[in-house]
Amino acid sequence: MQETVKQKMSQMKFYGMYQAYQTVLDKNHHHTLTNDEFIDLLIQAEWDDRENRRVNRYIRSARFRYQASIEEINFTHERNLDKTSFLRLADCSFIKRKEDLLITGKTGSGKSFIASAIGHQACLNGYKTLYFNSQKFFTRLKMAKADGTYLKEINKIEKQDLLILDDFGLQPLDTYKRYALMEVIEDRHARKSTLICSQLPVGSWYDVIGESTIADAIMDRLVHSSNRIDFDGDSLRGKL
Repeated sequence: MQETVKQKMSQMKFYGMYQAYQTVLDKNHHHTLTNDEFIDLLIQAEWDDRENRRVNRYIRSARFRYQASIEEINFTHERNLDKTSFLRLADCSFIKRKEDLLITGKTGSGKSFIASAIGHQACLNGYKTLYFNSQKFFTRLKMAKADGTYLKEINKIEKQDLLILDDFGLQPLDTYKRYALMEVIEDRHARKSTLICSQLPVGSWYDVIGESTIADAIMDRLVHSSNRIDFDGDSLRGKL
């Protein structure tokens, strides 16, 4: 009977339940549990296993630049990173409120690391997340346009609870990139959250985007509903 039960659990892909059942049998604890306790143990094990696999799937799909966590963040005074304010962002409530997050600072100040840590935390909280280098992001959209998968790609991006665009503003946007960014920001505005990292202060983004009408539209949607982290100090590469 026990082997038949385990076989059916495996066939139905109840992997967490299977492992818990096997552990109880190995330790001969099934005689000490009531029926209700035994069922609760099996269901909880299956629930936990599925949640863990879902989180791991989100993390793999996000493709973060760094395997970073909130616990690794350095809150030195020189960084102008207030721990209390940051931890309020790290609980990912800004994603629940569908707000954006803009991170600016010098190269090497830890922007990408912090973005990866927040993205990782978002996955742990059950939010679908995608991480992109901005240039690769626009290249990907352009290739999708060429091979006929653009709408599929845009729909995938739109469904993400958190979209992270790193290294924004390294090059001025051309016409295609400008309109692609406008489409993405418009689709996500007040619906999903976007996190943008840049070496440039937010005020300089108008010049990067170009064409004042489009720049005004994009910035209006980003700035007024955004949280901000502005780094001070020198490079912290190797000190994170």
